[in-house]
Amino acid sequence: MTEKPFITSGRNTIIHKIRKLDLLVINGDDNPPIIVTYKGIKQYEGKVPENKRDAKMMDMELVDVTTSDVFGDEKTLVFIQTLNGKEYKIDYSKIGTSMFIKIHQDSIF
Repeated sequence: MTEKPFITSGRNTIIHKIRKLDLLVINGDDNPPIIVTYKGIKQYEGKVPENKRDAKMMDMELVDVTTSDVFGDEKTLVFIQTLNGKEYKIDYSKIGTSMFIKIHQDSIF
């Protein structure tokens, strides 16, 4: 079994662990996907892969927040720690505004 490129912490924090795989975070059907790279985080504009196999071929890991192995339900707030030492706050109640993706903490390491 291979190691997952992320771990979860608490009820709404995802920690990115492996540099060579980006995380594609999906949070329900109505919310836009988020891409997490080793450099940072942004809203994903491309085509979302159909399954985990297709995502692996694109050097991505699909992270569906609603599955039982992640958090189990859709979240309004998700925190994501990236490899560059920053923690971002994703506030799904503020989609389309500058407050949607914000740096929550800088240099947590």
